[in-house]
Amino acid sequence: MTSPALRHDYAAALPEIVRPWSPTLPPRPEGGRGPELVAVNDALAADLEIDPAWVRGAEALVVLGGRGILPGSRPVAQAYAGHQFGGFSPVLGDGRAVLLGEIATPGGLRDIALKGSGRTTFSRGGDGRAVLGPVLREYLFGESMAALGVPTTRALAAVTTGDRVYRDGRMPPGTVLTRVAASHLRVGTFELVARSLPQDARAAVLPRLVAYAAARHHPSADPGPGQGLALLDAVVTAQADLLAHWMSLGFVHGVMNTDNTTISGETIDYGPCAWVEAYDEDAVFSSIDTGGRYRFGHQPAVALWNLSRLAESLLPLVAEDPNIAVSQATSILDQFGSRYHQAWLARLRAKLGLPDTRDEDAALVDDLLAGLADARADYTSTWRLLAAHLRGQGAPGVPGVSEGWLARWRARVPGDPRERAAAMDAVNPAYVPRNHLVDAALVAAEEGDLAPFERLLAALTDPYADHPHRADLATPAPPGFTERFVTFCGT
Repeated sequence: MTSPALRHDYAAALPEIVRPWSPTLPPRPEGGRGPELVAVNDALAADLEIDPAWVRGAEALVVLGGRGILPGSRPVAQAYAGHQFGGFSPVLGDGRAVLLGEIATPGGLRDIALKGSGRTTFSRGGDGRAVLGPVLREYLFGESMAALGVPTTRALAAVTTGDRVYRDGRMPPGTVLTRVAASHLRVGTFELVARSLPQDARAAVLPRLVAYAAARHHPSADPGPGQGLALLDAVVTAQADLLAHWMSLGFVHGVMNTDNTTISGETIDYGPCAWVEAYDEDAVFSSIDTGGRYRFGHQPAVALWNLSRLAESLLPLVAEDPNIAVSQATSILDQFGSRYHQAWLARLRAKLGLPDTRDEDAALVDDLLAGLADARADYTSTWRLLAAHLRGQGAPGVPGVSEGWLARWRARVPGDPRERAAAMDAVNPAYVPRNHLVDAALVAAEEGDLAPFERLLAALTDPYADHPHRADLATPAPPGFTERFVTFCGT
């Protein structure tokens, strides 16, 4: 068993915005069980070229359980700022996480970090801990998104710590998540440097941060005086693509603060997130989003708002003249809407089995979504029902879809209907993390039964293939569940 060779490029390049910090979990209580592996991602370990036997071994239990570090490792807590629900917090940072380091893979560097490994210098009064339910939630959502082709952080392992953590009158098992990311660079990282560091430090650190982010995630952003603008342009495109993917699937992030908006274009932090079932652009599932700022249909607008905060942070590197810098940055931001809409419409065309582009497609899509909203039809199953309709299977009607719309669509679909239906099923999942299923799996896990979690995980990692024995996992929530369902910032 060979332990992974960790690098520390981020800490070496930007020491001003990290704090050396090792996991700080207390000793395991006498008589407590643990640490114990709850879940390990063998497929991800193979992708990272980490020996799966190591992940399941004694050394990994200590390291990934938050009670030890690898020899030679230099873990850090990362500093960042952020706008949270529109209000600026000058210093946030990793309150319950540590970056163990980076690992070199064929696809580039990947961060290996722990969540729930105890207090850090940025904990702000919190205990720095995580518990089993929210950790397994992040595991499920990350693996689902990866299987659907959405850029995302993923979980390598979940390890219970052998003790209990107080949460809202309960004492669920303490748990540590090992999170893998292209990086943890976020808009809030740039806000920290541009707004919270002393002036002399800003001038020194900002160019290095831009150069590091560009080299790691967007190497086409040419180095030199224009690199800040080129990086902004690349991140605008990455976020437009990401939001198009979210919206095409019905995913609601729930807490799109700038500290949860990545430079890489990955989805990060699966706290108060959920999936739209009854189609509703005003859907909100977060317990703390009382004003609906991060509602489903508002997500592209929020992404642009967050990107505008990135642009403000980059202005000193865009042009010496502030007016010119603002004008050039604005010209990039103004392209977000068209880039997003083109990417979104391309995904919706694919979902409808349309291999080519016509001007009337936008109206066809808009009319379909309006019908789904009026009928409160289940969003995920609609696309599979349309494919079945194209094959001539099942009832001729599709909930929320008029005969007139179906006639327009059928006339638009070219070629062999069965081939087009197969193409639709290849991009429209049968299984997504439906809120009632995730909720039930996590409740069972906290009671000691991992079977529902494991069964759901198996379906989510093979989302496009129909399996009769998994029919219940493609079924919408029972009446009334969605209306009362809320999520919380658990991890």
